Amino acid sequence: MTIEMKPEVQLNTNYYKVQNIKNLTESTFVLQLPKSRFKFESGQHISLSISGDYQSREYSIYSAEDDEHLEVLVKEVDGGYFSPKLKHLKEGDMVEVHGPFGRFSLDAQKRDSHKHIFIASGTGIAPFHSMVKSNPGLDYQVIHGVRHTNEAYEREEYENGKYFLCTSRDTDSDFHGRLTAYLKEAEFDKNSCFYLCGNSDMIFDAMEILKEKGFSRDDVNVEVYF
Repeated sequence: MTIEMKPEVQLNTNYYKVQNIKNLTESTFVLQLPKSRFKFESGQHISLSISGDYQSREYSIYSAEDDEHLEVLVKEVDGGYFSPKLKHLKEGDMVEVHGPFGRFSLDAQKRDSHKHIFIASGTGIAPFHSMVKSNPGLDYQVIHGVRHTNEAYEREEYENGKYFLCTSRDTDSDFHGRLTAYLKEAEFDKNSCFYLCGNSDMIFDAMEILKEKGFSRDDVNVEVYF
């Protein structure tokens, strides 16, 4: 599938001052930067580095295309090098942003004719948050797999009945068990198109399940988190 990018999207390298860090759980947070003239298409990602540090990491953009801020969703990795540094940034600290990158975006030809099934594990929900907020009126369903119910990141921002939570540990969710176990039971309209984002094991298993349900590779778009 070929997706044409919006003409105003250009690669940029810019320095930004941190505006805010919003904690969603003990380990997951939203890093907020001023958007300035930064242009992107929902589903794309940026490369982020800290001023004076030699390492960088890629993060899907969490905010909507028309938001006043540029946001990414980050989970602090135990024993990690980069994410703990991001979490401890303060307002006014400098970060470097490269991008945007990627072609993981909505298919314009299916935008109004198909139901969009967004399947995510963990912070892989970030690009779908951006897509939903950037496209009012979109026919969609989010299926989100995490361990605990408190990882339903800003669930209230999705329309009623359009966010479905699968938890492998906690039992007080929409489905107790792995996301892929729910997919095996779920039924989808024939005019559905699928967007998968998260760890590679989930994506490979989900693709096989969708294939068994009769959907072709052209119906499935993927973004793997490592």
